Parts: sequence; structure tokens; C-alpha cells
Amino acid sequence: MPRVGLDPAAVVAAGAALADEVGLANLTMGLLAERVGVRTPSLYKHVSSQEDLNRRIAALALSEAADAVGGAIQGYAGRDALAAAARAFHTFVLEHPGRYAATIGVEPSSPDDPLATASRRLLGAFTAVLRGYEIGESDMDHALRMLRSLWHGFATLQVANGFQWSTDIDESFEWLIAFADRGLRTV
Repeated sequence: MPRVGLDPAAVVAAGAALADEVGLANLTMGLLAERVGVRTPSLYKHVSSQEDLNRRIAALALSEAADAVGGAIQGYAGRDALAAAARAFHTFVLEHPGRYAATIGVEPSSPDDPLATASRRLLGAFTAVLRGYEIGESDMDHALRMLRSLWHGFATLQVANGFQWSTDIDESFEWLIAFADRGLRTV
């Protein structure tokens, strides 16, 4: 019989929190079972495998990131929306590095896969930001990839302590936002 209060959503939430603490690569079903107070086989009543858990964590992370970015850009356009989206995404990755790592390289299995739905929501928020610039439809995918590369690259390097020199990291991030804004204005 499943532990009272333990359901797939609770298992995924606990797994996401644990991934943020120990890193996605170190998240195991045994460690998660210990965290939620059950034996490892009991987890398989809620998720089918480690891969299933990681996919569900990825969908959760993309959904949370979409909420953060979408909420941050409300009422803003142009550079202000760009900056709000960048900061919200950056903060999300810094606060949730393990769950964000689950989103890398995972592919939706179908258009109605929760992973696909969450991905569309996040892309929709970034597309809304780009609508504040004069970017043609034929360039929209390129612009989205550019933004993802900038924000993802900066945040994951920062999480990995990849900036070892003395210049203030926040100052560099603001410089990156200004750089992206200038580039988007010239497309």
C-alpha cells in the first residue's frame, strides 16, 4: 500500500528538490526513497523508472521556468521584457540547477507529452519577448535559439562556478542583456 500523502506529483517534487541539492547526476531512486521515507521499490508505484522520474522532473522544471518568465514579462515590452525574462530565467536556473539540468537533451514523446506542453509555454514566453522587436517570422527560430544559448550558457556556467575572474558576475549578466538587446534591434 502506498504511503499516505505520497503520489506521483509528490515523488517528482521531492526528486526535483533533491536534484537541486545533490545534482541530477547524483539523484538515484535509493536516495529519493530515503528522502521520502519509503523503501526504493515503493517508488515504482509512482514512477516507472529513473528515466521516467527525470522526464517528469524536466517537465516540472520547464513548467516552473515558463511560469517564472511569463510572470516576469507581464506589462513589459522591448528591452524591459527582454531583461525581465533574462533575469527570471537566470534566477530559476541558479535556484534550481538540478531540475534545470533534467531539461537538457530530453525529447517529448508526443505533442501532448507534458514535456512538450511545458516547452511550448516557455518558448511562448520568449516568443512574446521577441515580438517587441522587429524580427520576421523566418528569423524567429534563430532568435529563440540565440536567446536560449545566451541565457542557458551564462546560467549553467555560473552554476558550475565557471567564472573565475574578478569582474562582478551580475554586471556581466546585465552587459549580456544590453548586448542581446542591441543585437535584436539590428536584425
